[in-house]
Amino acid sequence: MPTYSVSKVFPWQVTISDKVAAVMRLFGLTAEQVSKKSVSHNCTVRINDGDIVYITGPSGSGKSVLLRELEKSVPDESKINLNEIALAEDRAVIDCIEGELLGGLKLLSTAGLNDCLCILNRPVNLSDGQKWRFRLAMAIASGKKFIFADEFCSELDRVSAAVIAYNIGRFAKREGVTFILAASQDDILIDLAPDVLITKDLAGPTEVVYKGH
Repeated sequence: MPTYSVSKVFPWQVTISDKVAAVMRLFGLTAEQVSKKSVSHNCTVRINDGDIVYITGPSGSGKSVLLRELEKSVPDESKINLNEIALAEDRAVIDCIEGELLGGLKLLSTAGLNDCLCILNRPVNLSDGQKWRFRLAMAIASGKKFIFADEFCSELDRVSAAVIAYNIGRFAKREGVTFILAASQDDILIDLAPDVLITKDLAGPTEVVYKGH
């Protein structure tokens, strides 16, 4: 079982202006005390092929940092990130999916794109939520073994999010594709059924829970 370790530290760095010094005095802090304050993100996680890894926690807790650091541990040829998928301007959604028609329609449906007019539209003309689902479809059609997605399903209505979460869980196990996802929402946990749940907090250690434990 492959183990991935993350250790990222952001030291406190700021010019002590008059206003900064005034705030420090207000809270009874010295420059030395503040300089020792750093934000650290440490995590060790075991990930199998086909696992769903879900990173959650409040805004500002470091979910995106952890996701990016885990992404760095995976070779470029084995991974794809939804945020880096371009939107075609010169062809319809269905023409962006390589292979036979029925297989393409199935992949689009897995990503929640099953509306006829949407499938016949150009990706660049879709709504924000549809663009996100298009990128998800392109990611699962890529054949990559690791798919990374920050703000997973965050732009979707919660019914659609639940359906897509369930579909992705089934796809991951069927195809052996590992998904490493991050979002603040926890309402999709039952449908997503992650194998590894990583909870980030604004303070305190990162908690890693494995399914069945």
